[in-house]
Amino acid sequence: MMAKISKGMLSFYVGLAAFLTLILVMFSFLHARKISHWWKVLLETRIFFIPLILYILVIAIGFGLLAFFLISLFRRSLYGEIEEKLRVMASGNYDSPIVTKELPHSKENHYVTRIDKDLQVIASKMQEISAELQTLNNQPRLLEGQTKEEILEIERHRLARELHDSVSQQLFAAMMMLSAITEKAKKDQVSEAQQKQLAMVTDIINASQSEMRALLLHLRPVSLEGKSLRQGIEQLLKELQSKIKIELKWDVEDVSLPTAIEDQLFRVVQELLSNTLRHAKANELEVYLHEIDQNVLLRVIDDGVGFDTSQPKAGSYGLMNIRERIAAVGGMVKIISFKGQGTSIEIKIPLIKPLASGN
Repeated sequence: MMAKISKGMLSFYVGLAAFLTLILVMFSFLHARKISHWWKVLLETRIFFIPLILYILVIAIGFGLLAFFLISLFRRSLYGEIEEKLRVMASGNYDSPIVTKELPHSKENHYVTRIDKDLQVIASKMQEISAELQTLNNQPRLLEGQTKEEILEIERHRLARELHDSVSQQLFAAMMMLSAITEKAKKDQVSEAQQKQLAMVTDIINASQSEMRALLLHLRPVSLEGKSLRQGIEQLLKELQSKIKIELKWDVEDVSLPTAIEDQLFRVVQELLSNTLRHAKANELEVYLHEIDQNVLLRVIDDGVGFDTSQPKAGSYGLMNIRERIAAVGGMVKIISFKGQGTSIEIKIPLIKPLASGN
């Protein structure tokens, strides 16, 4: 029953009971002395210039606070390990020793023992679901003889080629023509207002070229093409470093992962780099990839403009696509961002052993 009532309500009831008990004791004492107007005595009697009723009220509040403290200690001792297990499970570590450890059986905590058994079952089910997700994601899904990824890859390469051959070339030609016009304007000593306008147009074209480079990087490449995940990520970062003025730091561990997870993580890194270039306006970018406690952990941090994660549309379509990719392999995405302070994206995917054939 106690588990169904909040600590605050229990403390309030204890304080109320203490207050009524003290009032009843004072009433009985004054009634025994044949004092009819007992409530006047409570209001008018003063100890150190403070009415007696206030002393009773403070004592009752003290009992309530004491009850709150004792209930908190009791519940912490009773449910502390359960809460710890729930926190670990919420972070995706279903096979952590903290989760798999069974609580000692006793008559005093039989209710907690039942909860612990239910958590063990939930953790086992979550492991099975994650393993099934990773297995299904690793199986090709054919559409008219081609997998979905093959169709997307062909379409991405087509779009990248068309953008490079048309828009990118036109932007380059426009930049060359504008450079010539700017030089001529300086020689002819045109007005300062016109030179500012030319500089503004130059900045716009430079920004458009940067946007185009980011789009091309996003569209190409879309697979590891025989490389390890570490090699693929480092190639992306080096290509980015050669095209864009941005300070890069990375620490990418050579982890051994199932093919499905490798492909999804590579595409996620590609998406995050594209988002950083197109939206973050960052000067520094950090990429970390490690295997920690049967989990692969990817972190991408930038010092860009950031955004308000509480807004429904925060992070745009790109981050929604990343969440879907990571959810497809049983992982979790944690985004921390503040306007003007940059963004940190942490991705954790459990490395679950394949299910036995007998299960």
